[in-house]
Parts: sequence; structure tokens; C-alpha cells
Amino acid sequence: MKVYTTLMNNIFDNINLSKIGELLTYSPGHPLMFNSGLFMFLFLGFLIIYRAIYNMSRARMIFVILFSLYFYYKSSGIYVLCLLLVALSDYSIGLLLNKTRNTIGRKLCVTASVLINMGMLCYFKYTAFVVDTINKFLHQPIELWDIALPIGISFFTFRSVSYIVDIYRGKIEAERNPLNYIFFLTFFPPLVAGPVVRASQLLPQIHNRPIVTREMFAEGLFLIMTGVFKKVVISDYISSNFVDRIFDAPALYTGLENLLGIYGYTLQIYCDFSGYSDMAIGIALLLGYRFPINFDSPYQSGSITEFWRRWHITLSSWLRDYLYISLGGNRVPIWRNYFNLFITMVIGGLWHGASWLFILWGSWHGIMLVLHKAYRKLVPAQQHSGLKAQLLHIGNVLLTFHVVAIGWVFFRAESLTTVGEMATQIFTQFHPEVFMQFVNGYPFVTLAIFVGYMLHYAPHNMATSLQNTLEHTPLVAKAFIFALFIYVVMQVRSGEVVPFIYLQF
Repeated sequence: MKVYTTLMNNIFDNINLSKIGELLTYSPGHPLMFNSGLFMFLFLGFLIIYRAIYNMSRARMIFVILFSLYFYYKSSGIYVLCLLLVALSDYSIGLLLNKTRNTIGRKLCVTASVLINMGMLCYFKYTAFVVDTINKFLHQPIELWDIALPIGISFFTFRSVSYIVDIYRGKIEAERNPLNYIFFLTFFPPLVAGPVVRASQLLPQIHNRPIVTREMFAEGLFLIMTGVFKKVVISDYISSNFVDRIFDAPALYTGLENLLGIYGYTLQIYCDFSGYSDMAIGIALLLGYRFPINFDSPYQSGSITEFWRRWHITLSSWLRDYLYISLGGNRVPIWRNYFNLFITMVIGGLWHGASWLFILWGSWHGIMLVLHKAYRKLVPAQQHSGLKAQLLHIGNVLLTFHVVAIGWVFFRAESLTTVGEMATQIFTQFHPEVFMQFVNGYPFVTLAIFVGYMLHYAPHNMATSLQNTLEHTPLVAKAFIFALFIYVVMQVRSGEVVPFIYLQF
């Protein structure tokens, strides 16, 4: 007993309470992320309490809301008030919209919601961009105070606007319980980087008691492990050990290395963002909620149109339903339809970030979508079979992949100078003979890129088979597999915890 007491005293003496306080409070530049040890520790405690109050509906809901608000506070500090403002304002507007019967009044309600949400988004995200652009034409620049960007503001404002628009269109009824709506908007798994879960998809689940089936538990665990692997083992490793070096100084590398850097970033951004989505969907499944799929092997697409049906599905469908269709969609003359398609992608590019390079990225995809649509009108699809069909499909996949990869250069580059230097090196200093030198110099980067692409192009039934195996594994074995997986990942990860790319959007 004396030994135990001495041991416990030593443990508490070594605990630095000030360090714990710093760890648990908001720290700019250090958001709480799914791939961090702190989140895993907090989430384990959250799960224990969640299961303890599982049958107490109101207490469970309030507990999840409080944890979600703390999660956002750890990411954006005082800007958690912006999240609450959006939740309370659109909850109130939704009730008013539901009671209003005249057309003008209903349109005013929608306008108010759009102005509040988009006004807040534009202020935080685009003020500096607009002022910097104006300053290029002024002799006396406009001085601007520092404006911090609340993490995830692009995601939760889009979700809240879609709720109001769906009420206006008669697709859903306004939520009468304020706790239900605050739960919907603040629910932490998709809060800061998606998926863009709509009220029509989540509110019906909130109205019922969440049930975690054996299948959901296994699927959630599998998706969390998949997401961690994509993010930590593939994305972070090739980013810090190769891709960042290429984009930071492309002129120092051959054209082949620049091209491989582009291929690396193409894989990195997919693994980074789909990894977050996998973890978010998996965590929600462990709590009894199901989100829509957000990525469906996008680099297997045979056209740019198909790519946008597979990439960031919840955002692309949001842009289609609430922007493209609102502009007239394809119910207008063909030239207007092409314009609607193009401007939707330009706005989608600007949504990603306040930069002309993001506008160029959106414009690139808009042009490619218009060209593909025009091509399909001029050259109707032909049916092929056998080897010819397979070769044609492979050719289309390779072409689509490179169209997308070119776009990622604008997305990742710091300036047009970087884009120009990469193009110059690729077209004038390619030097394919250095390939084996690259493999020998970057063996683990080469392996990570190879494994990443092989897994991406693997048949879907392989992942389904692994998930089914996990489902029929005993609970103790599941816990052991997950603990072993996390231990291995912690051993192979490179350096500090790397933020998700989409946290900046």
C-alpha cells in the first residue's frame, strides 16, 4: 500500500497542470484533429460517457452538442460564437419561413439567410483578397486589420443555407426543436471539413434514437483505419518528404521529378481529403448516424463529368442543386447552359480559397466540363465490346486523370510563377534517365505513391471483403486490431501532426 501511495504521489507530482491547461484550451494554428493523439484520448472519454447516457435522449443530445462546440472551440476559439449565431438565426428563419405563406415574405426569409451566411463567409474569407486586389491599382494602399478565418466556415454556412432553401422548396419542414437543429449544424464529425451533410439527410436520424448495429460498428472502425492510413501513412509522408520540395522550388528539379511531384500531389490531396471524410463518416457510424458517401474512387473516372460525380460528392451535388439549377441548369438555351456550368465551377473554385489560382482551377474544370458536354453532343457515345472497349476505357481514364492533375497544379502552387517553372521544366528539361536515381533516392516515397495508387485502383470488392471480415471478428479482436493499427501508424508517421488540407477552406 505504501509503495502504491508513493507511486501515485510521484505521478501527480510530475503532472504539469499548466501544460494540461494549454493542451485543452484554444491554441491558434493547432486545431483539434482526428489524426491527433489528443483527439483519440478525448474521443475515448466521450464514447464512455456517450454509452453511459445512451438511453437518456435529451442528456445525450446536450452532451454531444457541448462536445461538438468544444471541438470547434479547439479549432477556432472565440469564433465558435459565429457557429452558434448561424445555428440560432437559421433555426429562427426556418420557423418564420414555415409560417409564411405569401411568396414575397418567403423570398425575404431566404434572402435574409443567404445574406447572413454568405455575408459572414465573404467577410472572413474574401475581404483580404478583395482589398489586396484593389491595392494593386492604388497609389495609397488600403490598410486592413488582421482577419482570422474560422475553420470550417465554408462547410457549416453551406449546410445551413441548404436547410433554408429546402424549406422554401417544400422538401422538408422547419425543425421546431432548437436542440435538434443545433445538433445538426454543430455535430462534430463533419463540422470543419465535410462531408456537406444536408438537413434532409441528418435531421430524420436525429429524431430517432441512434442505433449502432454490428455492421455499422465494423464499417465505422474500418473507415477510421482507412482514413488514418490515407492521411498519415500516404498523404503526410509523400507531402513532407517529396511533394512540398518540388512545389517550393520546381526549377531545382528535372521535368520528370516535377511530373512525379504533380502525380504525388494528385494522390496526396485525395488521400488527405478522402481520409478526413472516411474518418468523419466512420466516427458518425460509431455514434449511430450515417452520412452519404463523399468519394468514390474519383481517379477511376472515364470523363471529367464522371470525375465530378465521384469527387467530393456532397459538395459537387450541393453546387448542382443550389447553384447550377438555380441559375437555370440545362433548362435554358445551350449557350446559357454552358455558361451556368462554367460559372458554377468558377464559384466552386473561389469557394475553396480567396486566390486567383483557385479561380483558375475552377475555370479549368469549368472549361473541361463544357468541352466534354459539347463533345458528347457532337459525337454521340458508341457501344464497344471486348478488347477495344477495355483499351478505350483505359485511355479515357488516363486522359481524365491528367486533366485533373493539371488542375491540381493551380490548386497547389503558390503563384503563377511556380506553375510556369513546372511547365518549363517538364517540357524543356524532362530527363527521363533520372528515374532510377529518383527511385533509389526516394525509395519509401516511391513505395508510398505506388501503394496509394494501387489501392485506389483496386476493385471495390476488396475493401468490402476486408470490412466483412472485420465485422465477423470478435469484439476483443477488433479492439486489438485497432490498437495494433494505431501503434504501427504512430511508428511510421513523419514528424508532427499535419493539419488536413481542407481545414483552410
